[in-house]
Amino acid sequence: MKKSSYIALAIGAGVLGYLATVYAVDQGDKKLHQQYLSQANLVKVDPLSQQAFKIFNQKGCQYCHTTNSEMPFYANLPVAKQLMAHDVKKALRQFNITALMDQVQQNKPISQVELAKLESVLDDGAMPPKQYLFMHWRSDLSPQETDVLLKWVKEERAKYYSDPQVVAEYKYDAVQPISTTFEVDEGKVKLGEELYHDKRLSGNNTVACSTCHSLTGGGVDHLKTSTGINGAKGPINAPTVFNSVFNIHQFWDGRAKDLQEQAGGPPMNPIEMGAGSWQHIIDKLDKDSALKAQFTALYPKQGISEYSITNAVAEFEKTLVTPNSRFDKFLKGDKTALTQQEQEGYALFKANKCQTCHSGQAMGGLSFEVMGLKGDYFGDRGHVTEVDNGRFNVTKDGNDMHRFKVPTLRNVALTAPYFHDASATTLEQAVNDMALYQVGVKLSQSDIEKITAYLKALTGEYKGQQLQ
Repeated sequence: MKKSSYIALAIGAGVLGYLATVYAVDQGDKKLHQQYLSQANLVKVDPLSQQAFKIFNQKGCQYCHTTNSEMPFYANLPVAKQLMAHDVKKALRQFNITALMDQVQQNKPISQVELAKLESVLDDGAMPPKQYLFMHWRSDLSPQETDVLLKWVKEERAKYYSDPQVVAEYKYDAVQPISTTFEVDEGKVKLGEELYHDKRLSGNNTVACSTCHSLTGGGVDHLKTSTGINGAKGPINAPTVFNSVFNIHQFWDGRAKDLQEQAGGPPMNPIEMGAGSWQHIIDKLDKDSALKAQFTALYPKQGISEYSITNAVAEFEKTLVTPNSRFDKFLKGDKTALTQQEQEGYALFKANKCQTCHSGQAMGGLSFEVMGLKGDYFGDRGHVTEVDNGRFNVTKDGNDMHRFKVPTLRNVALTAPYFHDASATTLEQAVNDMALYQVGVKLSQSDIEKITAYLKALTGEYKGQQLQ
């Protein structure tokens, strides 16, 4: 037999082996998808959401993008096991749809960030990746399926998140104007405002909440790390207090579930306010008859206590919302509210996928994202510290290493320096670094200037006055 015949036979055998493997994979996937779908509870789910859920399931999205999926039979085969473990780890770092799949079945609102991420990969045609399709032929999204998912994203936004005052052109954008107001007890707000500025909440009466979160300075102190009691320096940059009510959790690592829990942290932190104990604070406040009368009236059962102090501060912080930025007015139809450069900046903001994380009314605070998704941020920066672990310090989940709560972009022009480590001293540098390390794009100087100009239009109003 000629050498060419052996080659032809080898190629033929290879093709047949490949096709047989693809068929086996396809049948295994089909069985798992049917099993998963039969276990899903979609009875109360609207038809479009059912369609979207079935597409996610049939395309095998759950294999790499959820934490609780049964894996196919080939996941335990040599080589395949290592490759899939690598792919799953990488996929979960970027987009975990476990909550999304649960939210669909429970007929609950889908996270705005997850909607934005899904829209982004659909627009790019980035999912499923080509290497996955090499063995999963049926997983390629058809134009019709892509249209269904994009329509679902828009309808979910319109159902739960869209502002009726936004003009049609921007109605379905991932970013919306600040319009939410939060119900508060005005008496507790007044008390909370007094406590927010009260240095008696610190051990030696020198530090208040407002020391690090100045309401006349964008809600921050403009320091790399804050200066606490006795001149102590903290390990991390102070985030703005403005619009923090929109955050899913508080602090960069999300260790506080809400504003009240967050309010209880700094007074007991030895290098922040260093009060030592709540009783120490209570004893000092108890000597103030006027303040004591307010507590008695508002908290007749608790009086002055850890609960009432933190509750009042949190009630006040609910009011630190800054609507009516020029950008908000633009979204509502005022074309003159933004300059041509700022409008081009918003277009670039969207084109470079910034809205996938900086979405919603606050343009942030809704998710925890990996710092350095597209580049080795910490390797380039050097000297990694414990606070650089981010969310991992709370969850101890390896997938949360270097993951941080996405900061709000509202009033961002007033909150330098930027990032948890304050490594970006200017807004221009922050834009450049985010594009480079989070999106994998090197922006031109012209694009940086346009995006920066747009971000400056996000400065809103507090108590009817524009923040300075």
